[in-house]
Amino acid sequence: MRRAGAPPIALSSVATEPGPSRGVAVTRLALTDFRGFARAVVDCDARPVVLTGPNGAGKTNILEALSLLAPGSGLRAARLGDLRRRDAPEDARWAVAARLEGPAGPVAVGTGEGETATGEARRVVRIDGKPARGQAGLAELLGVFWLTPAQDRLFIDGASARRRFFDRLVYGFDPGHARRIAAYERALRERSRLLRDGSGDDAWLGALEGAMAEHGVAVAAARRDTLRMLARMLVEDDGTAGGGAFPAADLALDGAVEGWLDEVPAVEAEARLVRALRDGRRIDSEAGGARVGPHRSDLLVDHRAKAMPAAQCSTGEQKALVIAIVLAAARCRVERLGAAPVLLLDEVAAHLDRPHRAALFDAIEATGAQAWLTGTDRATFAALGVRARHIGVRAGRVLAEAGGDDGHAW
Repeated sequence: MRRAGAPPIALSSVATEPGPSRGVAVTRLALTDFRGFARAVVDCDARPVVLTGPNGAGKTNILEALSLLAPGSGLRAARLGDLRRRDAPEDARWAVAARLEGPAGPVAVGTGEGETATGEARRVVRIDGKPARGQAGLAELLGVFWLTPAQDRLFIDGASARRRFFDRLVYGFDPGHARRIAAYERALRERSRLLRDGSGDDAWLGALEGAMAEHGVAVAAARRDTLRMLARMLVEDDGTAGGGAFPAADLALDGAVEGWLDEVPAVEAEARLVRALRDGRRIDSEAGGARVGPHRSDLLVDHRAKAMPAAQCSTGEQKALVIAIVLAAARCRVERLGAAPVLLLDEVAAHLDRPHRAALFDAIEATGAQAWLTGTDRATFAALGVRARHIGVRAGRVLAEAGGDDGHAW
C-alpha cells in the first residue's frame, strides 16, 4: 500500500554566502576544438555554476564536455568525431581538460579524441598527466548525474532510455559498473555476430555466454543495490524533497536477471543465464541480439501519492519525478560515499514555476553538490544570488559575467 506524501517542510532562507561543498567540484574547465568552441576556459569554485545565453550559444555543449568527465559517451551519446569543431583544421582533435578540487586535493583530468594503432577513433583519458586504462578511473574520481530536455520523455519512450538513465546513476556509486556493462555488450555483440554468420562453434559460443553471464549478473546486482538505496531514501523523504515541491516516487526493476537475484545466489543466477542463452541460440540467430539478459531490463516508476505509473502522470509531474529521483541519488551518494556528485541540469529551471525553482536551488545546496545549470534568462536564477557563479555564453565565447555581450571573453 502506498503512503501519501508528508506535509511540506519549510524552505531554507536564501544564504548570503556560498555553502560548503561535500563533494568534488570542477574548478577549471578548458575546451579545445570542442563543438562550437575553438578554445574556452571556465574558472569557478565549488558553488553552483549558472550558464546563461541565447539558444545555440553553446551552453549545452559545456555541459556535454563536463559529462565526458565520467565514463560513457556523454549526455548526447555522440560519436567521437561529432564532438570535433566543424571548422577545425583537418588534423585537429577535440579535448576537454578539468581541474577537480575535493577533500583529497586537486586532480587534473583530461579526455579527448585519439586513435588506435589501426587509425580508428578512440577516446583517451589522462589523470594527472598520465594515460589511464579505459574510462573506469573517471568514475573513481567524480560522480556526474544529469537532466536534459530529452529526458522529459523518459517515462514515455522505450526501456533503453530508462536503462541508460538508471545506469548513469549506478555509475555514481559503483565505478566498475561502466566497465562491466561494456564487457557484457562486447560479448553480446560478438555472440550475435557468430550466430548471424553461423561461424561459431559450441565452445566459442559457450565462452561468450559465460562472459555475458558473469558480467550480466554483476550489472544486475549493482542495479539492485542502487535501487535499494534510492527506494529507502525516497521512502524516508516521502515527498519532502525540495520542501515538498517534488513528489515521492516508487521504483522497481523489471528484468529476468534482477528477478532471479531475488530468488537465488549470484552463482545460480549466472548458471540460469548461461542456460537461457544456450537454449535461445536458434531464436537469437533469427531475431538478433539476445532475448534474455540485463540489456532488456526496465526501470519502473510510480507517483507514490497518486499510486499511478509515471507514464500516466502529467508532463509537469513526470519532470518533477525525475528531479526527485536525481536529488535522492545525490543525497544517497553523500550518505554512502561522503561525496556529492556534480549535477548537470540543462534547461531544467526554465520549466519550473518560481516556488519549484526556489525549492530546487535549496535542495541542491542541501546536498552540497556543485550544479551546472543552463538557461536563456538570468532572472530565472535570481533566487540563487551569490550562492552561484553566474557566467554568460555567447556564440562560442564564455563571458566573465552573465549579461550583455560587453563581458570579457575568457
